[in-house]
Amino acid sequence: MSKSKDNNGKGSTRHIGAVDTTPARRDAKTPKHLLKIKTHATAKERETAVLVSVPPRRQTDAQTTEYLDELAFLIETAGAEATKRFVQKLEKPDIRTYVGEGKLEELKAYVQHENSSMVVFDDDLSPSQLRNLEAELKVKIVDRSLLILDIFALRAKSATSRTQVELAQYQYLLPRLTGLWTHLDKQRGGVGMKGPGETEIETDRRIVRDRIAFLKEKLEDLDKQAVTQRKTRTNTIRVALVGYTNVGKSTIMNLLGKAEVFAENKLFATVDATTRKVVLDNHVPFLLSDTVGFIRKLPTKLIESFKSTLDEIREADLLIHVVDISHPAFEEHIEVVNETLREIGASDKPMLLVFNKIDQYQADPDPAPNFADDDPEQEFPTDFDEPAPRPPLEQLQASYMARLHDPVVFISAAQRENIDALRELLGRKVAELYQVRYPYSNQQYGQYDAVAE
Repeated sequence: MSKSKDNNGKGSTRHIGAVDTTPARRDAKTPKHLLKIKTHATAKERETAVLVSVPPRRQTDAQTTEYLDELAFLIETAGAEATKRFVQKLEKPDIRTYVGEGKLEELKAYVQHENSSMVVFDDDLSPSQLRNLEAELKVKIVDRSLLILDIFALRAKSATSRTQVELAQYQYLLPRLTGLWTHLDKQRGGVGMKGPGETEIETDRRIVRDRIAFLKEKLEDLDKQAVTQRKTRTNTIRVALVGYTNVGKSTIMNLLGKAEVFAENKLFATVDATTRKVVLDNHVPFLLSDTVGFIRKLPTKLIESFKSTLDEIREADLLIHVVDISHPAFEEHIEVVNETLREIGASDKPMLLVFNKIDQYQADPDPAPNFADDDPEQEFPTDFDEPAPRPPLEQLQASYMARLHDPVVFISAAQRENIDALRELLGRKVAELYQVRYPYSNQQYGQYDAVAE
């Protein structure tokens, strides 16, 4: 986790403007107290985090546990350790401190006793909630968006992705400037001055707005370069890997494209889009792109900032939707990805559904539902709050094959299981698309005509 200090020496992560090596515009000179924030620097000592969730009453305990597990995984990816979880079901979060007074006192006592480094919330907090919680708990307060932005800042490598992340950080920072620093007092007017001058908070806001405008201009230039590069990809089918984060997209990319994309069992291991030329057995070449993974409650500003990277998805001819079949909530992950694709205008594209990690899938020994023994007239299961039983893998495969018009593939990229079936199906899809998109192309491929039939 990135860590900064204000003038009193207290930790604060709400002021998270990243430092860019590109010179800022002349009228947007970043002040020293903003330059001190280095998003890409990590703490030397491993920080400890307390997780807090305020789910709606209708949310099941199993869902709450799964969401907190994901939050703990995000914390681990950021370099900290989750030590305790607090859950409070409310109709709606408290407008002042997000949690109720009793839960706040319980949280405060634990943080002080265990000397925790930070408190992390599984939802976005308003600027006033951030200030109130930090004043009450006296530790660093992190919400979900800030945590994801911090991970993206650690993972971003290319000039485009670093600029995109910094833009999202400043957009997150702008409404949260109030009360961040003790130096934000009015500048005194003097002899010859027309007035008391603008407050320091107004100065900071103007500087941040100028920086946002500069970063947007820079992204426009980088986007133009990317568009020019994509225009050179004529008479070539473009395929993009999409899916929830940490489902194995980069591993599949390395298998199919013989690439060396960084792959790790952590969330958002890949932030930069990578494109490689792939030639399968039917000799129909295509371009395969590995894209950033999606996640529930993905910050809106981050989606907007990653427009140029997401253009790889928008302009693709075929999407490979990779799903982690071993995850208990894989169907919810499918819906999150489909919803994100709808948001970016890419939901109508041809899609190949690939279920990965079959080597880690575990079926329930007794998939039959439980009925109440003391009620012979009971017609429905009584354990509505429990997760649905997991059927055998063969049953899942038959179910999805029957439900979808297009075939699906069940593989293990790590163990290289059923990879040949993926190659064969993908090659056939690419060949069919090539015949439709470029029917008058002069290029000929060995088995193209046979496959297209």
